[in-house]
Amino acid sequence: MSSKDDAPGDTVVGTGQDDRSRAATTAGGSGPAQLAEEPASWRDPMLAVQDRVFDLLSRMSLAEKVAQLSSFWRGANASIDDMAPLQHDLVDDTVDWAELLQNGLGQLTRPFGTTAVLPVDGARALARVQAEIVAGNRFGIPALVHEECLTGFMTWGATVYPTPLAWGASFDPDLVAQMAARIGQDMRQVGVHQGLAPVLDVARDPRWGRTEETIGEDPYLVGTIGTAYVRGLESAGVVATLKHFAGYSASRAGRNFAPVSVGPREFADVLLLPFEMAVRDGGARSVMHSYAEVDGVPAAADSGLLTDLLRGRWGFTGTVVADYFGVSFLELLHGVADSPAAAAALALVAGVDVELPGVRCYGAPLVEAVRRGTVPESVVDRALTRVLRQKCELGLLDPQWSPVPPAVADATARQPVDLDSATNRELARRLAEESVVLVSNDGCLPLPSQGRIAVVGPLADSLTGMLGCYTFPSHVGSAPAGADDELRMTTVLAALRAELPDTTIEHVATGPVDAQDIPSIVVAADAAARADICVAVVGDRAGLFGNGTSGEGCDATDLELPGRQGELIEALVATGTPVVLVLLTGRPYALGQFADRLAAVLQAFFPGAEGGPAVAGILTGRVCPSGRLPIGVPRLPGGQPAGYLSPALAHRSEVSNVDPSPLFPFGHGLSYTTFDWSTPLVDGAPVDPDGAALEIGTDGAVRVTVRVTNTGARTGADVVQLYLHDPVAQVTRPVARLIGYSRVELAPGESRRVEFDVSMDLSCFTGRDGRRIVEPGDLLLWLAASSLDVRAQLRLRLTGPVRQVDHRRRLTSTVTIEPGG
Repeated sequence: MSSKDDAPGDTVVGTGQDDRSRAATTAGGSGPAQLAEEPASWRDPMLAVQDRVFDLLSRMSLAEKVAQLSSFWRGANASIDDMAPLQHDLVDDTVDWAELLQNGLGQLTRPFGTTAVLPVDGARALARVQAEIVAGNRFGIPALVHEECLTGFMTWGATVYPTPLAWGASFDPDLVAQMAARIGQDMRQVGVHQGLAPVLDVARDPRWGRTEETIGEDPYLVGTIGTAYVRGLESAGVVATLKHFAGYSASRAGRNFAPVSVGPREFADVLLLPFEMAVRDGGARSVMHSYAEVDGVPAAADSGLLTDLLRGRWGFTGTVVADYFGVSFLELLHGVADSPAAAAALALVAGVDVELPGVRCYGAPLVEAVRRGTVPESVVDRALTRVLRQKCELGLLDPQWSPVPPAVADATARQPVDLDSATNRELARRLAEESVVLVSNDGCLPLPSQGRIAVVGPLADSLTGMLGCYTFPSHVGSAPAGADDELRMTTVLAALRAELPDTTIEHVATGPVDAQDIPSIVVAADAAARADICVAVVGDRAGLFGNGTSGEGCDATDLELPGRQGELIEALVATGTPVVLVLLTGRPYALGQFADRLAAVLQAFFPGAEGGPAVAGILTGRVCPSGRLPIGVPRLPGGQPAGYLSPALAHRSEVSNVDPSPLFPFGHGLSYTTFDWSTPLVDGAPVDPDGAALEIGTDGAVRVTVRVTNTGARTGADVVQLYLHDPVAQVTRPVARLIGYSRVELAPGESRRVEFDVSMDLSCFTGRDGRRIVEPGDLLLWLAASSLDVRAQLRLRLTGPVRQVDHRRRLTSTVTIEPGG
């Protein structure tokens, strides 16, 4: 392949040498010992990575090259039945292990997250497998090991953190980065090199089951929080994998795997932005293609997406890995290939470097296709260059590399491996507390410390109600043989009892979330009638492919609470007792039918292992709520909300009788304290709401300053949000678009200054001709407490020519907070 076809940093270094000539070169022995007798530049850590990769690749046969693009899921068939459909015929772990290893192995799939194993045993088993892999191939190259890590390292005994929608609710990228760093450290100590997270899909329709995996409905929030996660994971030496690239969340009617029909402008300005941020500003080293087919083109076969855009324009130099079975799906689901070899050719040419989770297309079918001349060996070399470069950067090609991970380096003693440390739990607690959103409150919260409280609902005494789909209990569930199978968690009920020792609490369980029965509803209502206040804990059960009410393949036809939970709430409010509704969910649900009759509403998006105490802390007042909605709460279950990030015609208007306005908007959240915002300054000068607009060039920037004061009696955190409104443009624009935010923690009476440095790059959009532009004209900047609660409006007038921008533009506002204390 000519150099013009290769992305930056992807110079192909292969020779195209065939198996026969390679065998002649290496005749006389095999295995790592043989290599030690000949000069091997690729083993020299002092040489440049590119030179090492060139030397190694030039020595490899075609079969050895292709083997590095493959993966193996050992033991998958033992636990795959409940994981997903369509997989049983695609995973083959009955192959001859020694024969498989003769040519090497690119990746090992989920050695910890497939079946229950004690961390120390898993690390030792992985060390043995890696030793076999090294001994089995003549270059002694180990496999790269990947695992899921969306809500923590997804293995038995590891800390379960809040789900990504809760990250978004925290509006705290620094804390998310700390969490990700701890996740990465835990993974690295047991021998894992790559994590399959974060999910950067922007939520477009909350009926989609995987809404819980998204960070929210705004690309700026998704991008900044997701980039923070990438930085944290990468800081631990673990490769972050962005998923799902791209368009997956925009499926028709919110159905998993459904076709995606979006215009190029929505695709570029909404769905791609978080990935661009994480690649450019986060330094992510891997991307996973999505299952989506956008306007009839599956992502796995889209060279315009995976090569021209990702590598050619954004400059990405890492690896692109397949979403599980995504290469095979080109044949089996999308119908754009008629064989495994054809599917391999489409994906490899498009830019998919590694087939996951096992090999079906990138094995013998690909080797044969290259030998027949239907697939150029140069595209194999291109992918292999990227794979070997990553292994080299991770130290897997160094002579001193050991198959024994740090956690079990002492081979003579059974050392404990703690994946649920006190440090982890503290981070999980903080993130859970920061992510709980106080949606409404008529003054009944915090709960009184004495009296009689009825705690009812299907999730009041549930541990799994705090856990999302991509957690080990939801995916696998069982504990290792001989281990305590009790989850180290506390339910909302138990946590409330601990927090309110002088309060009489009556508990009524009402059955599973999707199977409430009338008798239990009656009993719960009777308990509520006897109480001073009722706390109803309702929501979702996370699962996979129809085994839950939220999660992958658990899509909803409407946004009514599952089962008869709505009837339960109606029965409770009918008693006249004040009802506090606690939602433990993976998506927002419509609350309009009873919201004005509820005393308070608390929203927690699967808050993880520390979720019970976090929710109880908010209810009792031990914790001052500070979460903000990362996605709007709909009014009616059947009228799908348009989302705040929409042009005027998508909102309430006189041309339709349907009101799609959310009941509670993006960015909304209440507190137990109060805050005051000063009159803002623009470039140091007070804003005159009646004065002329500030003129600024299309290549300019402004500094917006506001002082936030805690005017209440307790410590709390406010979230200052900055939105952009473009009233007239060459294409329709969102009424409001988030371009900055800052979480400000303040003691009573404390005041701190918040500054936003805003480049006019942030006003750019995709124009009529497909170019990304900054357009002259009037703009408004809104300082707001939510997308609808505007506190101050700043008028700007952009002057000068239309300016075209590219991936080098400023993607975020720079936020400076005056030091506290």
